[in-house]
Amino acid sequence: MAAAHPRSLLAWQALGDAGRDPIERYTAYRVGYHRGLDALRANGWRGSGYVRWADETNRGFLGCLRGLGEMAALIGETDEAQRVALFLQQLDPSGGPA
Repeated sequence: MAAAHPRSLLAWQALGDAGRDPIERYTAYRVGYHRGLDALRANGWRGSGYVRWADETNRGFLGCLRGLGEMAALIGETDEAQRVALFLQQLDPSGGPA
């Protein structure tokens, strides 16, 4: 699906969710995260402020970011996992879904 819709963050999240191993998953989530940052900036976000789960258009980005943090922890990238957890908290203090 990501090949057919490379701008779809939900497609990158789905690719990460379906990955065969932690590195493949990490890679897909990272692509989705960076594409999401590009999309947010193109829509006026300047690197601070909320990006809430309640807004459905943010879910692909936040899902990729959450997956990236989980895979970073799994492969031993502890500092990145901690940065991602802090960033998620700053973007949406409500935490979104569990």
